[in-house]
Amino acid sequence: MAVQSSSLSKLQSLNGIFAIYKKQGPTSADVLNSLKKVLLKEAGVANPNPRKRKNQPLKIGHGGTLDSNASGVLVVGIGEGTKMLTTMLAGSKKYRAVGELGKATDTLDVTGNVVEEKSYDHITKDAFEEKLKQFTGEIMQVPPLYSALKKDGQRMSVLLKQGQEVEAKPARLVTVYSLTLQDFSPPYFTLDVECGGGFYVRSLVDDLAKALSSCAHIKDLTRTKQGQFTLDEHTLKEDRWTWTDISQALQPCPEPSGQQKNAKKAKSKHKSIASKSEVDNGDQND
Repeated sequence: MAVQSSSLSKLQSLNGIFAIYKKQGPTSADVLNSLKKVLLKEAGVANPNPRKRKNQPLKIGHGGTLDSNASGVLVVGIGEGTKMLTTMLAGSKKYRAVGELGKATDTLDVTGNVVEEKSYDHITKDAFEEKLKQFTGEIMQVPPLYSALKKDGQRMSVLLKQGQEVEAKPARLVTVYSLTLQDFSPPYFTLDVECGGGFYVRSLVDDLAKALSSCAHIKDLTRTKQGQFTLDEHTLKEDRWTWTDISQALQPCPEPSGQQKNAKKAKSKHKSIASKSEVDNGDQND
């Protein structure tokens, strides 16, 4: 028991952010639960339940959902590092997307049902590249219906799968820092995208194809970079989900300044007299 207690204390001493590799298939939440289960088992916790919310011995969260069909960089916060994740959500991300012209799906990716087919023979590489300029910089974008966004506390994608009607969220301002065509072999094309928070590559591919008088969906999507974490240099694959590897890869939490400490004390004082129904958004984890 002492060994277990010591191992768990060592695990709970980790505070910061790191990146893991998310493979295609599972949701981001599923991957996070798998990571949590592996770490708790290594710490000697018998039959760990990573989905348990209350009295969880390990505080962990991720900084930005990747679609089930997507792979790549998933930034993880552990311990006090979970409070750094809002910064990761808003920061720059890079993706490589492979799209297919001529077919649109309800999910805007390969997992959905084909809902429209259109010709793409008229689209040239020059016309494609020229159209990319309209989608660079600050643009308005309508998020896809099938997404992790919520309506009345439920994910829109879940509501749709239950057969409920869901209205599209209003268009919002998003930022595309760079957008380049890496390959054009109709019906397939490959894009490299660097964007800000709240951006959907699936919506970009759908909107881009419509602007070219056709339709398209994503066949493959990989997040290649988020913040300072890159796919090739920083992501830990499943065989490296260990205390040793994570402690070596961990970007520690910055030491709070005197001003931040005072703000934290004031916040704690306020929370102690506030209603129990209030939630500190900085501590919420997806």
